[in-house]
Amino acid sequence: MFLTLAEYLQQYESGFSVFQYITLRAIFGTITALVLSLVIGPTMIRKLSSYKIGQQIRDDGPQSHLSKAGTPTMGGALILVSIAISTLLWGDLSSEKVWVVLCVTMAFGLIGGVDDYKKLVYGNSKGLSAKAKYFWQTVVGLAAAVFIFNNATTEIETTLIFPFLKDVMIPLGAGFIVLTYLVIVGSSNAVNLTDGLDGLAIMPTVMVAGALGVFAYLTGHSSFASYLGIPYVAGVGELTIFCGALVGAGLGFLWFNTYPAMVFMGDVGALALGAALGVVAVYVRQELVLVIMGGIFVMETVSVILQVGSYKLTGKRIFRMAPIHHHFELKGWPEPRVIVRFWIITVVLVLIGLASLKVR
Repeated sequence: MFLTLAEYLQQYESGFSVFQYITLRAIFGTITALVLSLVIGPTMIRKLSSYKIGQQIRDDGPQSHLSKAGTPTMGGALILVSIAISTLLWGDLSSEKVWVVLCVTMAFGLIGGVDDYKKLVYGNSKGLSAKAKYFWQTVVGLAAAVFIFNNATTEIETTLIFPFLKDVMIPLGAGFIVLTYLVIVGSSNAVNLTDGLDGLAIMPTVMVAGALGVFAYLTGHSSFASYLGIPYVAGVGELTIFCGALVGAGLGFLWFNTYPAMVFMGDVGALALGAALGVVAVYVRQELVLVIMGGIFVMETVSVILQVGSYKLTGKRIFRMAPIHHHFELKGWPEPRVIVRFWIITVVLVLIGLASLKVR
């Protein structure tokens, strides 16, 4: 919105041309989302508490979590509101890519919101059935994948890029739809599985989103893309504003979600943020880099797959409890130790992902 206004005002004052710069709008978008989260947060938490929208705790989980019962949840709505407002204020509203990312994020947030609502109304921790949840995730994920594929204007936009390997690229053709679906839905569920401790999921999400914002800016700039040897995708630079908004909103939410949490994200936030990371990674052609930078999300998901598979095949469990963050808790690690160590791992993985920009 401000971009359109600035373009109009440019005819009267040339100084407004500064708002054409993506970097400036990304900074303002980040700050706007952060301030919105901090300002709206206390009121939203009070409302959630007054409506008795409190977290249901699994009986078979770590005993230390029982004290968290009743803590307001669905706080992810705060993140989504801040992201949406900030992106609409500072992003280019004529950009198809901005609208796709926003719509996918909000659609997955709606799925998560219904899941959270059912948990709270029926007083259990199951919410939507797995079949119903995956059905709607599949509908949105496939719709996004087909739309992105049909609107791709160059072959590079549907080509699989391998990090650290300059000349290894695989044109996917229609296979791009399958890959995109898997990335969006897989990332959504991976972040959701990670969201089990105070601040555990949101800080890695913020770090990965920030790194994807760097990729978006460089991929959307023909000169930088050429210099770094990465694919140039026209218009993708606008996603830098969205990533900045996610970073700001996430940090604002962490203010209230840090240990001991005043509010939990809930599926409304976790499913949406994971899908957001996935669709941005698809647009910037860095699906494999997302796997590297989001290594914590991958580890959490793999731990669940291994645990379920092992139990079904042998009747034995590999971990004391899955996802794996609970395994470390049951081994005696205090919750803050698990959280901070996972954050440190994410910092390293994000740096490795960013190194792929030059190491080729």
